Amino acid sequence: MDSAQIPSAGLHFMKMHGLGNDFVVIDARQGDDPVTPALARALGDRNRGVGFDQLAVIRNDAGVDFGLEFWNSDGTRAGACGNATRCVSDWMMRRLDKDSVVLRTARGTLAAQRRADGLVSVNMGAPLFDWAQIPLARAMETAHLPLEGDPVAIGMGNPHCVFFVPDAEAVDVAGRGARIENDPLFPEATNVEFASLTGPDRLRMRVWERGAGITLACGSGTCATAVAAHLRGLTGRQVVVDVDGGTLWIDWREDGVWMTGPVAHVFDGVLTPEFLART
Repeated sequence: MDSAQIPSAGLHFMKMHGLGNDFVVIDARQGDDPVTPALARALGDRNRGVGFDQLAVIRNDAGVDFGLEFWNSDGTRAGACGNATRCVSDWMMRRLDKDSVVLRTARGTLAAQRRADGLVSVNMGAPLFDWAQIPLARAMETAHLPLEGDPVAIGMGNPHCVFFVPDAEAVDVAGRGARIENDPLFPEATNVEFASLTGPDRLRMRVWERGAGITLACGSGTCATAVAAHLRGLTGRQVVVDVDGGTLWIDWREDGVWMTGPVAHVFDGVLTPEFLART
C-alpha cells in the first residue's frame, strides 16, 4: 500500500462467518478506500495475514442503508457473497437499531432482515438464466451445459455451475472444482457446486468457490443450487440445503431468492501500519 494511504493507527477490521464461510469486514464509510488487490491477497493469507474466504467492504451509498463490495482471497473481485451480506446486514441492523435494512452490491439493491429466532435472511435477487448474463462464452441452453455430468448454469451475481450427483460426499471437489472453474465455457470463471438429494426438498451441497477454493458454505451457490434443483424437478421452491458448515434455508419467491441462516461476529482487530506497508 502507498505510504500516503497507510493510517497511522492501523486499519480496523472485523472477522465474521456464516456457517464457517469466513470474512474480513472493513468499514470504509468514514475514510478513503483502503483496499487493493495486493491488500486483499495479503489479508486473505491464512498464515501471514488474517485469512478469509471473502473480504467485504462497507461503503456509504445514497438511497440505501449502506453499500457492500466483495473481494476473493486471490485478490479478484466477487460480484456477490450471500453469507457475508447476511453477516454485515446483522451488524448494521444492530448499529442502526433496525430489524431490516436495504443495501446495494454489484448484484443490485437487496433487502435483509433479522427473524425473531435470531437467524438472518437476505433476498439475493432473481436468478439469471440467459447465457450472456451468467455469463457463458457462447449461446447455449443453460439448463443443460455441454459438459460431462450435465450441469446447470445459474447466475446469482456470480456465475455458478451446478452438478447433481448421487452422493456429494464422494465427489473430488478440489479436483473437479478447480478444473471446471476455469473451463473455457466460463469467460469470468465460475463457482462449482455438487449436490445430491437427501430427502424431500432437502439437498447436500459441497462447493468450490471461484477465487477461493473449497469453502464450508457459499450463500449465492446455495441459492443457485436450490433454483437448479427446482428446475430439474428434484425439489419445490423451498429447500433446505446442508453444506459443510451447517444448514441454510432457501425460499425462491416471486421477488427473488431468499436465503436464511445463522451469523457470527467473531472478533475485531487492527492491521498494523507495518503489515499495511508490506502490501
